[in-house]
Amino acid sequence: MARVAFVFAAQVVRGRWFMAYGSFLIMSAAGATYIFAIYSKDIKSTLGYTQEQLNTVGFFKDVGANVGIHAGLVAEVTPTWLVLAIGASMNLGGYLMLYLSVTGRVTAKTPLWLVCLYIAVGANSQAFANTGALVTCVKNFPESRGVVLGLLKGFVGLSGAIFTQPSLPFYRRWGRAGGPPRPPIFPGGGRPAAVSVVFLVTIRIIRTPRSPTAQLREYRAFCGFLYVSLALAAYLMVAIILQKRLHFTHAEYGLSAGIVFAMLLVPIAIVLREEAALFKIKKTPEAEPDGPALSVVTAPAKLAPESSPASQKPATTTARILRALRPPPRGEDYTILQALVSVDMLLLFTATVFGVGGTLTAIDNMGQIGESLGYPQRSIATFVSLISIWNYLGRVASGFASEALLARHRIPRPLILAVVLLLTVPGHLLIAFGVPGSLYAASVLVGFCFGAAQPLILASVSELFGLKYYSTLYNFCGTASPVGSYILNVRVAGRMYDREAARQGGGHAVATAAGKALTCIGVRCYKESFLVMTAVTVAAAAVSAALAWRTRVFYAGDIYAKFKEGEKTPLGATGNGAP
Repeated sequence: MARVAFVFAAQVVRGRWFMAYGSFLIMSAAGATYIFAIYSKDIKSTLGYTQEQLNTVGFFKDVGANVGIHAGLVAEVTPTWLVLAIGASMNLGGYLMLYLSVTGRVTAKTPLWLVCLYIAVGANSQAFANTGALVTCVKNFPESRGVVLGLLKGFVGLSGAIFTQPSLPFYRRWGRAGGPPRPPIFPGGGRPAAVSVVFLVTIRIIRTPRSPTAQLREYRAFCGFLYVSLALAAYLMVAIILQKRLHFTHAEYGLSAGIVFAMLLVPIAIVLREEAALFKIKKTPEAEPDGPALSVVTAPAKLAPESSPASQKPATTTARILRALRPPPRGEDYTILQALVSVDMLLLFTATVFGVGGTLTAIDNMGQIGESLGYPQRSIATFVSLISIWNYLGRVASGFASEALLARHRIPRPLILAVVLLLTVPGHLLIAFGVPGSLYAASVLVGFCFGAAQPLILASVSELFGLKYYSTLYNFCGTASPVGSYILNVRVAGRMYDREAARQGGGHAVATAAGKALTCIGVRCYKESFLVMTAVTVAAAAVSAALAWRTRVFYAGDIYAKFKEGEKTPLGATGNGAP
């Protein structure tokens, strides 16, 4: 009996479902980039920055969080555990130095470029965590990639609210007597690093035989993870409302944090259930015909035309370049170069720059938006939590809904992305016109749409360009967000804010140890910039609709057919699947 228990425990730890659970926990701990609005005011007031300078810090935060091409290239040639280890060390080091700089423990005033470097390094750990956990999970569950991406990115979105609950007691306790509380920056550096280290050897490509009922069972298991995460989101929403209306003691904040941690352990029951079912199957082996797996041996016949005498003639350099750039059919494994120069990638990248870039600008500036419209600091923290929770709901909703719409009605994911971007427009307009009390609704809309766009973009990349180089292509598409953030956040929103603050004559300048930080008050602070966000978001939706039109024939077919024709291992696990 003891031996059976040991064998079962070893199977659980080495299994795909424990790997998936570990991926969820890694994503749920990567929330430091999503609470920038909470501690951005501390950075601005302590270091005496203008709004454009603060938005520059936010831009480098976005660069670090989203530029991960190097992480993808590292993942192509190194084991997953090394990718996660690099991310953990960057997270710990970057946020620790940022915390020491903001609290004045390093120098009297840290230069802007150094603050940007610290936050970029700390946030860049998220790219390594995504590459290590998310990409690996997609390759292990290729037929459920929409659902997997929705859940994983959902936990990332929910991580902001998960992060604030355990941090609140520390945030209050770390304040000096009679002084303001310390910004919750450094706790965000320790937690993701610790979780990544715990699951270093767990996150990896796992080969498993496929069966006709495997996809249905996978979907039911992921629905179980979804129900647990929905319960967690509901609890966080209730906790946020109660904390806004009531005065919580330090012990009550600690109890709330304990409940959050306990709920994060509940999915272990799903892992045990799925592994127990697999354990029973292994104990009662059934003869499985090898015919389907062997039937794919006939595939090399497709290579016959290339071995004809005509194809053996020496090719010019131009012909070789054109041949290298000629893409395979959609859904097959593109090379990195083929994907980067394709029109489909250009359209998807453009839609992400101006669509997601606008929502990212709203999220990063939510603290200053609330301040300019006269909301108290307590409400601003509520906005951040609302964005986080609805960010999560958007991600899981788009992941599950797009998978269902694709399977039942063959609706292209880029078309769903266009609809999501159009839903963002009312949120931008509410911010632009500053309707009293409307910032709560704007937070919900912006958070939901920002979250919903993420799985749609990432799933589209995997479907259109294949899984062989997904680590690199996924991270390349992620660079669109910081590009949009720089254009719309730094060059548009930041400059317009400072211009309006200067027009007000400096009457709202806040004195700090580092000088004066101009604060803009009123609807005009963000009106023009968010009218610009509205226009470019509509244009991004049009670009996404154009991509949907181009790919309508591809999505009308069975895009997962190759995973059902006797495929024994996830495509892209070891580079297989290329012509």
